[in-house]
Amino acid sequence: MNKLFIIGLPRTGTTSISVALLEHFKVSHTGYTKRAFELADVISDCPCFSDYQQLDGLFPESKFVYLQRSLEQWLPSIQMLLNKMLPSLNSETYVNPILKRSFDQTFDLNNVASPLEESHLTTCYQRHEQGVIEFFQGRDNILNIDINQADSLSLLLGFLNLQHSGDEQFPHLNMGKLVDNWKDIKHIHKINPNTAGREGRKFFDYCR
Repeated sequence: MNKLFIIGLPRTGTTSISVALLEHFKVSHTGYTKRAFELADVISDCPCFSDYQQLDGLFPESKFVYLQRSLEQWLPSIQMLLNKMLPSLNSETYVNPILKRSFDQTFDLNNVASPLEESHLTTCYQRHEQGVIEFFQGRDNILNIDINQADSLSLLLGFLNLQHSGDEQFPHLNMGKLVDNWKDIKHIHKINPNTAGREGRKFFDYCR
């Protein structure tokens, strides 16, 4: 395996899966520099959910995990997150350009009058899911899981050829109005998403 990319949308369990994999891999929850992608074995959330096609080309033989969540649970959760983020995303103050592009592209933030409407967000979720299904059709390097299902962590560990007992459970983080439990996690395998390399904090050339 080259890399593992977690390509579920925000509020589908990207923090929970990132923490669960820290014992096995170097993990970056979000990745905003080329160096962070080089250092991490696993990268989740932004911009993986918007850039999985480009990342598939950059890192051949990588694996991907698509995180599913029922719309009934996901909609109020993503509405809460976007409500917190929109003032920054729409302001003139500094916002990481990779994050801004990824959210604008995925949620059409610049093209709709009411980006928090359920009907709009439902369309965004379904479009993303359909895009993943079509891109990976016929391939065996992707796993679809819902972390709320009892066997989901065992399925993930099996997909990654890691030993497991069959009764492992994901930690449930960023529940309710929490959005940034990852900052509180201390682990030797945790990679800073803004890590600078010899090219500074440059991202990949496909994004200029």
